[in-house]
Amino acid sequence: MDKGSDAFPSGGLAVVVGSSGGIGQALLGRLATQSRFCVALGLGRRSSPPLDLTDEESIAQAARHVRGLGAEVRLVIDATGFLHMDGFAPEKSWRDLDAVHMARAFAVNAIGPALLMKHFLPLLPRQGRSVFATLSARVGSIGDNRLGGWYSYRASKAALNQLMRTAAVELGRRQPAALCVALHPGTVATRLSAPFAKAGLDVQTAEQAADGLLHVIDSLRPGSSGGFFDHRGEAVPW
Repeated sequence: MDKGSDAFPSGGLAVVVGSSGGIGQALLGRLATQSRFCVALGLGRRSSPPLDLTDEESIAQAARHVRGLGAEVRLVIDATGFLHMDGFAPEKSWRDLDAVHMARAFAVNAIGPALLMKHFLPLLPRQGRSVFATLSARVGSIGDNRLGGWYSYRASKAALNQLMRTAAVELGRRQPAALCVALHPGTVATRLSAPFAKAGLDVQTAEQAADGLLHVIDSLRPGSSGGFFDHRGEAVPW
C-alpha cells in the first residue's frame, strides 16, 4: 500500500480503547511519543473514566469525556478482543458450541465495537484526515476460511467486519475525509494468542505489531474507508 497523500493535522487527539492489553498498551506507548498528537489517551475498564465494552453508558461517558478535552479527535483505535478466558476456548467442532461462549464473543468482538463506532465516529472532524480503526482477525474472513473451527471467534469477527463496513458507508456521507477500517494485526505474543502460537508461525512482539499497524494507518489512502487490511497493508478477503 502506498503512503497516503494526506497526513493527520498536528495537535489532534489519539485514543486507544483496550489500552491495558498487549497490543493496546504498545500502541498507546508509540502514540505518546509522536509530536503530531497533543494527547494520546488510553481507555479501558481500569481507566478514568472507565470504559467497558459490555456497558454502553460507560462508552457514552468515555466519549463525552473525550469530547470535553477540547482537541480534535484524529485517531481512534479499538484494540479490544475476546478469544479465550473463564474456561472458554476456541471450538474445534460444532460439538463444542456453547450459547454463553458465543454470546460473550459477540458482545466483546462485535456489539461492543459497534457501540464504540456509535459514540466515537461522530467525534471525528468533518475536515482533515481522521481514522477509526478496529482490530479484526484474518480468521474472520469467510473467503479465507479453509480450516474450520473457532466458530464463535470467526463469526463474531466476521460480524465486526460487516458492522465496520456499514458504518464506513454512513461515515463517508457525513465526514468524507474520515476513514473507518478493520485491521488484522497478525500473530502477536500476547495473552490472547499465546496458547495458539504454533511453531513456525511468524509471531511478532506487541511493539512490532504496533509499529506495523500504525504504518498501515498512515498509509491508508482516501478511498480505503470500509476496507479490511492486514499488518502489511494488504487487503484481506471478506
